[in-house]
Amino acid sequence: MLDFLSQTIWLIPCYALIGAGLALPWSPGFIRRTGPRPAGYINALMTFMAFLHSLIALSDTWNQPPYALSFEWLNAPGLIINLDLEVSTLALGACVLITGLNFLAQVYAIAYLEMDWGWARVYSLMGLFEAGMCLLVLCNSLFFSYVILEILTLGTYLIVGIWYNQSLVVTGARDAFLTKRVGDLILLMGVVALLPLSGTWNFSELAIWAETADLDPTVATLLALTLIAGPIAKCAQFPLHLWLDEAMEGPYPATILRNTLVVSTGAWVLIKVQPIIALSPFGSSVVFAIGAATAVGTSLISVAQIDVKRVLSYLTSAYLGIVFIAVGIGATQAALVLLLTYALAMSLLIMSTGGIVLNNITQDLTQYGGLWSRRPISGLCLIVGGLSLVALPPFGGFWSLVQIADALWETRPGLFAVVLAVNAIVASSVTRVFGRMFAGEVTDFTRRSSEGLWLLVLPMTVLAGVTLHIPLLLAQWDLLPDWAMVNRSLALLLTWSSLAGIGFGSLVYLNPNWEKPVKLSSKAVQDFFAYDFYTPQLYKGTIIFAVDRISKAVYWLDRYIVDGAVNFVGFATVFGGESLKYNTSGRSQFYAFSIILSVAIFILLTTLPHFSNL
Repeated sequence: MLDFLSQTIWLIPCYALIGAGLALPWSPGFIRRTGPRPAGYINALMTFMAFLHSLIALSDTWNQPPYALSFEWLNAPGLIINLDLEVSTLALGACVLITGLNFLAQVYAIAYLEMDWGWARVYSLMGLFEAGMCLLVLCNSLFFSYVILEILTLGTYLIVGIWYNQSLVVTGARDAFLTKRVGDLILLMGVVALLPLSGTWNFSELAIWAETADLDPTVATLLALTLIAGPIAKCAQFPLHLWLDEAMEGPYPATILRNTLVVSTGAWVLIKVQPIIALSPFGSSVVFAIGAATAVGTSLISVAQIDVKRVLSYLTSAYLGIVFIAVGIGATQAALVLLLTYALAMSLLIMSTGGIVLNNITQDLTQYGGLWSRRPISGLCLIVGGLSLVALPPFGGFWSLVQIADALWETRPGLFAVVLAVNAIVASSVTRVFGRMFAGEVTDFTRRSSEGLWLLVLPMTVLAGVTLHIPLLLAQWDLLPDWAMVNRSLALLLTWSSLAGIGFGSLVYLNPNWEKPVKLSSKAVQDFFAYDFYTPQLYKGTIIFAVDRISKAVYWLDRYIVDGAVNFVGFATVFGGESLKYNTSGRSQFYAFSIILSVAIFILLTTLPHFSNL
């Protein structure tokens, strides 16, 4: 049995697809007598089966060398495209994380969507995300990784716009789709250009090729920039970061997946193509420069937001910015560990706030307060998630950030200061969320707020237990850095930055004597952070304005030049035909005269240059 599960690892993405297909009949308009709930139960069961398959296969292949599977997809003269899969401990561990979090999110959704009739659509799309992400981590082909990213982009559009009768939802889904399409289009250029240069799309072969590749510096730089563009959009990095904030209009269970796993797919592909990006020093510099700018900017923006989902979305961009920094300096293993610890911590933060938002019908942090005595389980889970997110020992986030700090100190010490500052700001931002929700006086919104349904609380507490045990799991997997080799000073600085951020947040938001909401002395500075550095307005004044003008110019050319020429030919033809029809008398001698006259005019026009020479 174990051998069968280990040899059929390619079936793991199929469980979710089967569940998604079986859920569709419970869409409104088909099966009504049972209600939509069977769609959720079927998908949760199939996801749990995928989780068990991944877990058993992981234990059976632990510390075994990776092996490859290949399926021929296209065989044409001069072009053979194969779907290459690589079964490794890393890929199966990622499958366990994806299926496990997806199962908890689906159980969470059973309670969250209790009164919603759109279960079939939500659960089918969650199954699509699960299947796509599992296939992505198993895939060993850049071409098919791009195809999977495209499918996930479509899934993001559909699940964000699930409540399509609301205008903000439709706008958020559209903007998320179009923004990610910008990065996808540029990434496609790099995918197409890479094949004739390397002769392969296989990640393992590309890494070997990159070790000896001798590319022109300009070509290497352009290739690196195109490969970076896709992950920038997927991971919501500057300047393509606005879509994640607008995508928060989707349901909370989908947010659990989107803000932890779906956005990480871009980082996964970025790590895979890192050897190619490293061929261009400028390309590597662009990666960590974008990551640093995003990490600092979005962490500062999160502190100024009053919508809890906006706070979490900007923290997501900030942590993925740190992942970009790690990839830019070549610390790919540290980046993978950070993706693991971040995914669990952020999922816990989203779950702990989601039940509160569902019960209190508001996302405005200024309307909350006094929930500690009413919802202690949610408060404890939020604390565990927040402490696991920042660099505070012995939690998981500390060990991942320490590895990145060591790598930065050896190569680019200036970026260590960026990570230090971002860590302190994130700690302060998470403390602010806790203080606004659980501290202070009870408000009209929280007066009758109690812990939610047990299906909301159960996945949250299970995830809190897993998050607390992550350091032990990392030690078991030999992923913790050797403490004897760790720079103690850097670890101490990271710890103090976390304590400083938590202390400042506590001083302001756990102190009943501090006036809230906090207002800066300069309203212009406060608005600058609250309105996302005025990035939307900048887009409207530059890109959107330019596209609008170019579109109007193209419309004018098409309407009056292209269509005008075609309409003129058509009008001349109609006019000529209408004029000639009066010459149709039925007399053959008149037709002969017309032919002779036409031939004479043609001969005259042809010989006219010769007469002019005479």
